[in-house]
Amino acid sequence: CPVVLAPKNSSVAMPPPADIVKVAIEWPGAFPKLMEIDQKKPLSSIIKEVCDGWSLANHDQFALQHADSSNFYITEKNRNEIKNGAILRLTTSPAQNAQQLHERIQSSSMDAKLEALKDLASYSRDVTFAQEFINLDGISLLTQMVESGTDFGDMLSFTLTAFVELMDHGIVSWDTFSVAFIKKIASYVNKFASDISILQRSLAILESMVLNSHDLYQKVAQEITIGQLIPHLQGTDQEIQTYTIAVINALFLKAPDDKRQEMANILAQKQLRSIILTHVIRAQRAINNEMAHQLYVLQVLTFNLLEDRMMTKMDPQDQAQRDIIFELRRIAFDAESEPNNSSGSIEKRKSMYTRDYKKLGFINHVNPAMDFTQTPPGMLALDNMLYFAKHHQDAYIRIVLENSSREDKHECPFGRSSIELTKMLCEILKVGELPSETCNDFHPMFFTHDRSFEEFFCICIQLLNKTWKEMRATSEDFNKARKWGGRVMQVVKEQIMRALTTKPSSLDQFKSKLQNLSYTEILKIRQSERMNQEDFQSRPILELKEKIQPEILELIKQQRLNRLVEGTCFRKLNSRRRQDKFWYCRLSPNHKVLHYGDLEESPQGEVPHDSLQDKLPVADIKAVVTGKDCPHMKEKGALKQNKEVLELAFSILYDSSGQLNFIAPDKHEYCVWTDGLNALLGKDMLSDLTRNDLDTLLSMEIKLRLLDLENIQIPDAPPPIPKEPSNYDFVYDCN
Repeated sequence: CPVVLAPKNSSVAMPPPADIVKVAIEWPGAFPKLMEIDQKKPLSSIIKEVCDGWSLANHDQFALQHADSSNFYITEKNRNEIKNGAILRLTTSPAQNAQQLHERIQSSSMDAKLEALKDLASYSRDVTFAQEFINLDGISLLTQMVESGTDFGDMLSFTLTAFVELMDHGIVSWDTFSVAFIKKIASYVNKFASDISILQRSLAILESMVLNSHDLYQKVAQEITIGQLIPHLQGTDQEIQTYTIAVINALFLKAPDDKRQEMANILAQKQLRSIILTHVIRAQRAINNEMAHQLYVLQVLTFNLLEDRMMTKMDPQDQAQRDIIFELRRIAFDAESEPNNSSGSIEKRKSMYTRDYKKLGFINHVNPAMDFTQTPPGMLALDNMLYFAKHHQDAYIRIVLENSSREDKHECPFGRSSIELTKMLCEILKVGELPSETCNDFHPMFFTHDRSFEEFFCICIQLLNKTWKEMRATSEDFNKARKWGGRVMQVVKEQIMRALTTKPSSLDQFKSKLQNLSYTEILKIRQSERMNQEDFQSRPILELKEKIQPEILELIKQQRLNRLVEGTCFRKLNSRRRQDKFWYCRLSPNHKVLHYGDLEESPQGEVPHDSLQDKLPVADIKAVVTGKDCPHMKEKGALKQNKEVLELAFSILYDSSGQLNFIAPDKHEYCVWTDGLNALLGKDMLSDLTRNDLDTLLSMEIKLRLLDLENIQIPDAPPPIPKEPSNYDFVYDCN
């Protein structure tokens, strides 16, 4: 077979080198240039080459920036983000731009100054520009402008926006600001209640001050009161309400331990809970994710006030604490005090007390105080018992007397069960743990009562007693279980968790949900779930599973890839959650390119490919890493300390040092994306979601194949839709 050599001059299509990027570069008043950028060459050489093409001198005074809405400068650090087909712009260097804006914002012309501040607010989002402007002592200039009090309206709004954006880069310490500046910002919270943009930025600045500096927390706490913040919750703007709750949360979070309860009392006096319930939770509009997060944070911080009592052991010698136990006994049995103080009477009284403490269900009948020396739940359990006895007296007396008159082996000891239940409720609500950066899991019902935890306990202790009877549990269950009453407590926990997942809007609704989750119903649910996840172990079934599994996995793979094609909106988390930006990423229909780009707000539905300015060829992806291995989780910052954020983080590594960092909105999206990316790379899908989907689909398929369908013809296509009837005389009008 002869070998045919291509002529010397013939062009053979060769793939472009990996370091060459084809871009278009704009310059005002000129036609854009199409250019190939060699990523190995220094950026200064590329800029000089571009300037020479347009005969521009002093190339060191120029820079390249993205021509999209971000206008971010291109530097040696971020140049790897330039993609084939990108549109760039030749512009003045960040240093020169910063110098010009520094001068322009001091212009005597109000119109020129306003335009300059508007530009500054836009450019300040770019860390490269921000560094240059800060080097010119730009932050001090902005604070002086604020302190002077001469700017109002849009001019003040743009000034505060630029300040917020510049501070968000973490270049300047928050500790450097004067009391005069803090007073001015605090005054705007009252003064400009009708100017949404100024109010919003003022609240954002106050929140950042509190969260980032202990000294500023103290100064802000002196300048701003809860009473000044409350009116902003009574308005109709959800964004302002969100910022307001964020400031309250920040003050709450940073308050010293001895001041936190005092602040909680002030919040109660100002009726914060009922105001939030009326104007936020029950307002006629949907609660967005950021508001849900702030309500969750407030819920966590409120329940964390219980930590002190939860970790406090009872002092058996403390008479005031022992009096609480006496009160529990008195309410239950209405015992009359013995007037006779003779030794015989004392012995008789001791005997009677011991008998009653046994009926109350304490472990230590002689000295019940010893039951409250374990932490958690410590004194919190006793607090709950007393609240139940005083505020739900009939239910309390009924439970105690009912169990004290029951056969010993079936009694549900109130004291012991209350202690274990309190401990379990603290675990469910994660009392003592700091709020997560990403969680939005607030429960409306906890905002319906000033003593919501105690009411929660009162409902659950009655549930425990009811479930105990339904299970016909005995005192033997205490000793058999690894933990006290483990068998019963597991069922009660399941009942509570299932009711909570429905997000009841009130405590009464929660109680109603529990009524429908009896022990019998839990058994039915468990049985149903077991049947759905049944794992047949006979050899023929295992062989059938093995045969079916590859096609099921292919089905799951296609579903994951289809979800990647639909795309997902991700959040860029930073130190100020309220100013977070969104970005969207989706896979092209041919599964060859990832399209992504920044968004101004969370989208409604899918974002078209052509509106996403950045691309990453799937062929360029080297690896997908998760959790602590992600580059953005190794960087400094509080986020890396957060377990939940770590569990949602993943990164795509490409080229020599390129990376695309993600924080999934929830665990489901995390599994979908890590599965889909691994499938694109030809790797196994190892997520919990894949494992669950595989089990479910395998189980369904096996059950279908094992159905007794002999002599039954299963059609390949669905049956046709029948023709419309000639008349509708057979229809009965219920009205």
